[in-house]
Amino acid sequence: MPQLRTFLAVYRAGSFTAASKLLGLSQSTVTTRIRALEERLGTPLFERLPRGVASTAAAVELAAEVAGPLDELASVAERDRNEPTTPSEPVQLAGPAALLSVRVLPSLAPSIGSGVRLGVTFGQPGDLLNGLRGGRFDLVLSTARPRGRAVNAVPLLDEELVLVCGPDTATRIDRARLRDRDPAALRGIPLVAYADDLPLAREYWRHVFGTRPTEQATIVVPDLRAIRATVAAGQGITVLPRYLCESQLVSGELTDPLEPANPPENTVFLAQRADATENHHVTLLRQELLRIAGSW
Repeated sequence: MPQLRTFLAVYRAGSFTAASKLLGLSQSTVTTRIRALEERLGTPLFERLPRGVASTAAAVELAAEVAGPLDELASVAERDRNEPTTPSEPVQLAGPAALLSVRVLPSLAPSIGSGVRLGVTFGQPGDLLNGLRGGRFDLVLSTARPRGRAVNAVPLLDEELVLVCGPDTATRIDRARLRDRDPAALRGIPLVAYADDLPLAREYWRHVFGTRPTEQATIVVPDLRAIRATVAAGQGITVLPRYLCESQLVSGELTDPLEPANPPENTVFLAQRADATENHHVTLLRQELLRIAGSW
């Protein structure tokens, strides 16, 4: 059982170092347990990289088999613990407003109900990662890849990006020209963006058109839900994660004027300070996020 718990921690954390801190074990103990498990199974579970590890196909299969039972055992153990004499400090979670509101918080309801207290902050990646490094946050969901050794980060999910506008706006677009991957077909259509540096649009343009947007945003709104409402009302065009606009695309409130066969994706990372002290509720919430993200 200790070997499997250690394996799952390494699988979810993406490195032996991060797993050792989450488990409160020395790195040598983590390494020894993984090697022993690999010998028992007769197959490597992780490919050692310069920074962290990559899971093998055998590791992915093993994680699918053991994650549910181990998480259930951990949940039972947590329920059996004596209540603390004083309330625990809230886990400080930060990330994009739309992602936290639409995906994360509804999915975390069972964890919060089990006794985890939670403080939530919305913001942009740069500010939130600086807050994480400074000790303001325990966990950060970041759409920008964290840099530097002060932060441990693992990919949490990939958001499919969609170019969307209202039906009336779509009639102003030369779709034949757009299908030829000519972004000039969108010239004259106001661009609505999350920030001045056009983070989602920039990634979409690079992947689909092979260039960067040349137009500045006409409207900048730091909330993707407000952007969705703005373009649905006929005020321009934008790029949104599919989970945030799927129902509007189905209903016809929004439309995708291009529908590329290979749409771009934006990776969301789960970040934690590398020197964070062991905190049971932070660990519980982190493991729950890694578990439920696979169903999004």
